[in-house]
Amino acid sequence: MKRRPLALAAGACLLALTACDSGSAADSAAPSSQSASSLPASSVQPTGCEQAAADPFKIGLVTINLQALFFNQINSAAQAMADQYGVDLQIISGNDDSVTQANAIDTLVAGGVDAIIVDAIDTEGIKPSVQAADAAGIPVVAVDAVVDDPSVDAQVGTANSEGGAQIGQALLEQSGGEGEVGIVGALNSTIQLERQQGFTDAVTAGGMTVGTVVDGKNVQETAQSAAENLLTGNPDLRYVYATGEPALIGVAAAVRGQGAQDRVDVVGWDLSDPAVQGLRDGWITGVVQQQTFEFGYHAMASAIDLACGNPVERDQPVPTEIVTPDNVDDYTFYLEG
Repeated sequence: MKRRPLALAAGACLLALTACDSGSAADSAAPSSQSASSLPASSVQPTGCEQAAADPFKIGLVTINLQALFFNQINSAAQAMADQYGVDLQIISGNDDSVTQANAIDTLVAGGVDAIIVDAIDTEGIKPSVQAADAAGIPVVAVDAVVDDPSVDAQVGTANSEGGAQIGQALLEQSGGEGEVGIVGALNSTIQLERQQGFTDAVTAGGMTVGTVVDGKNVQETAQSAAENLLTGNPDLRYVYATGEPALIGVAAAVRGQGAQDRVDVVGWDLSDPAVQGLRDGWITGVVQQQTFEFGYHAMASAIDLACGNPVERDQPVPTEIVTPDNVDDYTFYLEG
């Protein structure tokens, strides 16, 4: 049966984060980065069901990595809601490797968890493991990355292509539809390829040219090296677009390292301390900010309700906003903790 309701004596124990067994390469877990008291309030709560304090739901969350603030904020919100509802949450890092992610899901299925949340690196490559979870009667919630498969019970996240187009339109307004833009992307990430395509379609339709695209591989140090090569190889480049948090941090470091703040304007995704400083200095002109905590809350609420056998909405879009030098102080709470 797809969903497992539990009708037992009610209980609400608060459980600490548990890590996977150390024997598997997939088992890389870390505590969430922010305390529950510092998080913004959730806009959603699960309907829930009665469950025994001695036999809590076991839910696995398989993320992309534990380096990016973005993923750790999702984890923090999911952990806070898990604690609130007495859920034993297991957070596993995919370590930026799609095979590691697939193995982690397979391990969770073998362990008989009650639900799985996954932020997929490769949304096609993850499907066999998601389908195996479905075959085992374990509901799956996809967060952030869209996994287009009937085995997924709920999809929480951003319309990434539309977000790319949104920041592309913002750049067109700034540039007047003229100039060349280089891109620091992550060619191993379905999500960031969607952001890249949406942005490219928007700016080229508006008259700009997309020049060199370099691969930061969703790793901060790699993105910095790629951005340095981009700037060195294109000394007249006026605009740069970064498709994710590691890419934007890497671009910010490269621009500062080459003293290029006066000649390059940057747009990208996801706030970080370097991005906020660049916004305040004026050379980062726009950042797409996703509501990461809402991702975590919505995903965990859906996972709990699916474990209970309650119906959930399959598509749960979470809006994005554009952070600019003028409104950046309204968004710095994303960096607290």
